[in-house]
Amino acid sequence: MKKIYLLALAAFALSFTVNAQIIEDDFEFYDLGDMGNQNPGVWSTWSGVPDDGSNIIVADDNTIDDQSGYVGPDSVQDVMLLLGNETSGDYTLAFEMYVTSGSTGYFNIQGETESGGAGAGGTGVFNSSNLYFNNAGGAPGVFEDETTGETGTYPEDAWFPVSIYLDVDGLTYVISIDGSAVNAVPVPFQADATLGGIDFFSIDAQNNYWIDNVLFVNGTIGASDDFSADKFSVYPNPVQDVLNIRSTTSVDAIAVYDVLGKLVLEATPDAISPSVDMSALTSGAYLVKVTINGASKTVKVIK
Repeated sequence: MKKIYLLALAAFALSFTVNAQIIEDDFEFYDLGDMGNQNPGVWSTWSGVPDDGSNIIVADDNTIDDQSGYVGPDSVQDVMLLLGNETSGDYTLAFEMYVTSGSTGYFNIQGETESGGAGAGGTGVFNSSNLYFNNAGGAPGVFEDETTGETGTYPEDAWFPVSIYLDVDGLTYVISIDGSAVNAVPVPFQADATLGGIDFFSIDAQNNYWIDNVLFVNGTIGASDDFSADKFSVYPNPVQDVLNIRSTTSVDAIAVYDVLGKLVLEATPDAISPSVDMSALTSGAYLVKVTINGASKTVKVIK
């Protein structure tokens, strides 16, 4: 609430899959506690100030691996997951969620965001209405899309998958919870024709949930888009001079492409958590392709 801006360029179609990752974040590489300013290109707050005390909490008490993101009670947290203010194309956002028994969960889909937020720091408006888990102490294990009144079930005290397919060209979305589609037909965006982000809000005193393995891709998610054992993150983003790559295993190769699909930098570090010097590159957007153990993934970086 590792980001980055999508370039829907045909020049990349031959080199990268149509469902290239835009965001892939499992919280494993952050310091514990308030996310603060650790990754402001992806995680911010409603105020637009990432370190105002309302960002997501990096926790190690309830996790799939070692760390996850926590949103607690009493309206203290108002977390923005920034999705890039997309105005065309189709995307899928997927993440794992855990809501404790009898607790509430909540998020909504935001329109255009400014300054990293959607409230005092921006002009975001709801693209959908409120999305509740166990709304106001209602039926346990029931999810409701307030826009349509449609509901779905989820397991309490267990991790379950959430998936949102967002058609920005058609201005509609479809939500799936625990493997089942909640919406019978695609739901229209309410207002803004822009996909800005997701607002994870601590809606009430009973709010208590965790999220993990956040994946945002162009198009739909296939089997190859699942988190692999070889995980990495890049920072800072935007970058000024040196881009750092955090990894749990050795990085075989790094390739940087410009917006025309031209290779502008490459390295074969053969090292864990290497860095790449981008100081000689001009300002703009780049695709950074990281290869680990023969498998490659690509993230978008702004300079």
